[in-house]
Amino acid sequence: MTKAEMIDAVTRLSHQPRKSVETAIDLAFEQIARSIRRDKRFWVPGFGTFTVRRHRARAGYNPRTKSAMTIPAMRTVGFRPAPQLRKGL
Repeated sequence: MTKAEMIDAVTRLSHQPRKSVETAIDLAFEQIARSIRRDKRFWVPGFGTFTVRRHRARAGYNPRTKSAMTIPAMRTVGFRPAPQLRKGL
């Protein structure tokens, strides 16, 4: 599902104006991102947890040139589904 499809679905289900739904969804995602940056996690009961994951630097290679290189350390966001969500998949 894309963001536009989500906005359309919520608009149909809530019978609210599309612009209001779009604003609400944008604000919700903005708050989730802020929470992840500030607290390093965001938890939704029954859905799952978004957490910051750290990856160490490691050796790799450039697939185009086949030359060795170091892939730098990085942080990314991981998701772990709640048991209720996993059970329904």
